[in-house]
Amino acid sequence: MKTDEIRKVFLDFFSSKDHKIFPSSSLVPEDDPTLLFTTAGMNQFKPQFLGKITDFRRAASCQKCLRTDDLEKVGKTPSHHTFFEMLGNFSFGDYFKEEAITWAWEFITEVLKIPTEKLWVSVYIDDDEAYEIWEKKIKIERHRILKFGQKENFWPSNALIDGPNGPCGPCSEIFFDQGENVGCRRIDCNPSCGCGRFVEVWNLVFTQFNRLEDKEGKGYLEPLPQKNIDTGMGLERISAVMQGVLTNFEIDIFKPIIKEIEKEISPLKSVEKSLLNAIADHVRAVVFAIGDGVLPSNEERGYVVRKLIRRAVWNGYSLGINKEFLYKLVPIVTKVMHNPYPELEERRENISQIILAEERRFHDTLEDGLNILNSLMEELKKKNLNTLSGEDTFKLYDTYGFPFELTQAIAEREGFIVDKKGFELLMEGQRKRSQEKSKLKKGIFIMDEEERKLEKSIISATKFVGYENFEVSTKVLVIFKGGRNVHEASTDEEIEIILEETPFYPEGGGQVGDKGLIIGEEGKVKVEDTLSKDDYIVHYGKVISGKIKVNDKVKASVDKERRLDIMRNHTATHLLQSALREILGSHVQQAGSLVEAERLRFDFTHFKAIEEEQLMRIESKVNEYIRRNDKLIFEIMKLEEAKRKGALAFFGEKYKEEVRVVSIGDYSKELCGGTHLNYTGEIGLFIITNESSIAQGVRRIEAITGRFAYQKIREKLSLLRNISSTYKIKEEDILDYINNLLGKIKTQEKELSKLKLKFFEKVELEELMKEVRNLDEIKLILKRLDEPIETLRKYIDILRQRLKDKFCIIFSSGYEGKASFLIASNILDAKELALKISLLIGGSGGGKKDLAQAGAKDVEKLKLIDESNILKIIREIKR
Repeated sequence: MKTDEIRKVFLDFFSSKDHKIFPSSSLVPEDDPTLLFTTAGMNQFKPQFLGKITDFRRAASCQKCLRTDDLEKVGKTPSHHTFFEMLGNFSFGDYFKEEAITWAWEFITEVLKIPTEKLWVSVYIDDDEAYEIWEKKIKIERHRILKFGQKENFWPSNALIDGPNGPCGPCSEIFFDQGENVGCRRIDCNPSCGCGRFVEVWNLVFTQFNRLEDKEGKGYLEPLPQKNIDTGMGLERISAVMQGVLTNFEIDIFKPIIKEIEKEISPLKSVEKSLLNAIADHVRAVVFAIGDGVLPSNEERGYVVRKLIRRAVWNGYSLGINKEFLYKLVPIVTKVMHNPYPELEERRENISQIILAEERRFHDTLEDGLNILNSLMEELKKKNLNTLSGEDTFKLYDTYGFPFELTQAIAEREGFIVDKKGFELLMEGQRKRSQEKSKLKKGIFIMDEEERKLEKSIISATKFVGYENFEVSTKVLVIFKGGRNVHEASTDEEIEIILEETPFYPEGGGQVGDKGLIIGEEGKVKVEDTLSKDDYIVHYGKVISGKIKVNDKVKASVDKERRLDIMRNHTATHLLQSALREILGSHVQQAGSLVEAERLRFDFTHFKAIEEEQLMRIESKVNEYIRRNDKLIFEIMKLEEAKRKGALAFFGEKYKEEVRVVSIGDYSKELCGGTHLNYTGEIGLFIITNESSIAQGVRRIEAITGRFAYQKIREKLSLLRNISSTYKIKEEDILDYINNLLGKIKTQEKELSKLKLKFFEKVELEELMKEVRNLDEIKLILKRLDEPIETLRKYIDILRQRLKDKFCIIFSSGYEGKASFLIASNILDAKELALKISLLIGGSGGGKKDLAQAGAKDVEKLKLIDESNILKIIREIKR
């Protein structure tokens, strides 16, 4: 049975059992800061498990998941993956153990028709209820029902002893016996043996307890009022069983990918299956992660993607693939996964280009990084040491882009230990510095559990009326001061207010929150921001006069002028996306946005820089849409209907079943909950102010509209007039005037350079020759000259003619705040020397054996290029 068919029959089976079928959610969890990636089918149902949403009680899904816990095992074992699909059925306070076990058995034995004699099960050692169902209802022989402890058959594993506090419960697992010829081949082998004969295919979790701690910190369990079912069956694992193969990498959705990789390998090379398998796994993970909007970077999710790409490249390198190849695998991955995930096809080219750019970046640094790592290991060998320090490992990561795991793999292969703790300490310091630059916004609803219960009991979801109104009469429901629920607040106190209904739009979808006033009979509040929390709209502000109380009748008024500016920019982003897709191609998709009053910012997928002519066409197209003065149409419809009608979504965003669709003419249709104008003509004018790259495969356009665009034009016209008046030239002649002036400056700079060179030859050269140091028959010149690197090259050419014996010249320069240095030698390998000095100052570099160049970010570190350090490095190289 093919993998696509198994996926379908599973969902059809549980649909017949009155389960609501859900599509896979994004790999990026929504509103869950505890997870980097979606790791299980239950992630998207957390509100249901917690009893917050009760509009359905049964669900089933096939969820795409990404985990890196067992990264080292991927490719080496039959069934470990980073990316995989998890089949699951769920009950939220509805059915429990008997139905979950019965239906699992029915699906496996009657739908998939797996022979019962091939199946074993396990239960938690104290779960007599589950044991009895398997024995008496399902009628499995007792010797094929095993009892395991908390580590194996409780979720989370060892929860009672180790925590965490929260919902938990025993689980029951179903195993498939691959036969007595697999694994250890012992007669008494069973699922407790780790030989690989028995494959765990389905885990049924019975969430029936709440784990708590007593005063001494000892864990205990209390029954949950709502008992839940959470099951997970790895699609790849059950496919391997159904297709009669011993590893997941032999199933139908992996074989074409592995075959494509093999095309890149020279037939003279011996192929290591584990490396092939790991590449196939990693490229699937990377394609799906980028497809869900996660781009390679050095932080969090992006770091995982970068790490997987670089591990796959290194595995290819180990197989003799010394060129970019991962990007070529994207078409086969999207083809194999087309039926369940057709959206990948739309982004195929963009994903390929992002991966290609990342591969090129890594290949550019791979050789230099390997040279540095090999040099470090050689030094350790000479000193009879076997531990690579955390500092050196971090420098390899930070400077050369080597993931820790890659350094570890190479070092361990050569018999070295890597100081992981030291590396992690340095990484943590970097993360903290990064976090300081991006502090979270002010907190809201910082309250204890009792106050949350109070808040839940007295208010319902805020009614938003801001699409139609800028002002509304309403009532104060809740006031928070310092995160605490209060009855009233007075002048100068900062507060958070929830109203019965509000015209204030809360920050979301890239649009900033509204500002304005809340005015009651006794006081006035200036609203500085509007945010949302769960179903509530929260007004963050300050009492500027009098006092405000719960139950006050108030007038809530949005800053209308500011809101109109925001609406101009928001509507313009829709026009901009349409123009981008028309001019650059349909691969363009929104990757983020910011809509403020003064400007807009739009991030989108595109794999190369936009040419000036294209940028002008894009700007012109948006202004053409504005002049058409098309009416905006707003509709509420089912998500599936909106997709059928071609509405664009922010890729990776999770939408509710009912969505708001904003349509403009015949060229724009998007899912959007933000505020907009009624006609495009109300935007007035659109000007692009900047275009740049923000990540591999992602570009950013910044623009202004309306009065801000008009103001920009007035400023530029004024500047032109001032230049014209000051220099007595016509406005149309300004460019020619500047070009002539620059030409004269360039000529003078050339003349100055010639004079400096002559001065060097006549005066400075002799002084420099006095500083030549003889070291082991090498004439060494070490000098800091704060000149452009081009000038230093000319100086080196002159010195080469003068120093005919064995020499090494090192010039460092802090010219214009840039740290750089140049090395020339006819006896030492200048490139190797440059790389070692780069590591010393935290920079990077390269070049040839006789001439190399490098640089660093911190000019201050140039002082480390002193005689003692250089002599030490030279002696290391000579040894």
